[in-house]
Amino acid sequence: MLPFEKKEEETTSCSGGNCDAENMAKAEHAKDEGASVKILGSGCAKCNQLEAATKEALKLLGMDTTIDHVTDFSQIAAYGVMTTPALVVDGKVVSYGKVLRTEEIVKILQKVRPQQQV
Repeated sequence: MLPFEKKEEETTSCSGGNCDAENMAKAEHAKDEGASVKILGSGCAKCNQLEAATKEALKLLGMDTTIDHVTDFSQIAAYGVMTTPALVVDGKVVSYGKVLRTEEIVKILQKVRPQQQV
């Protein structure tokens, strides 16, 4: 190959080798399924803290909502999230890269779901 020739990039996989086109398509489909509140992360302590704070916020607001904890990297990547933990409400990433306090989550939920305020 000559120095000025452009090398073709492979786009069939990424870091874990599980981000091929088929897995990413499945991940995109999975975004629309399941609970309307999701925690994205590996299951580490920070992810679990965010999940606990989210459960408490939902309880305070009287919202009976199931929370999905998504640990599959290809599904997390489908949301465009590269830093976890992340909080997804109704298909939109509302926070990533930090553990929110219960009060912060309450404010977010009141903003994105105003019709369900108590």
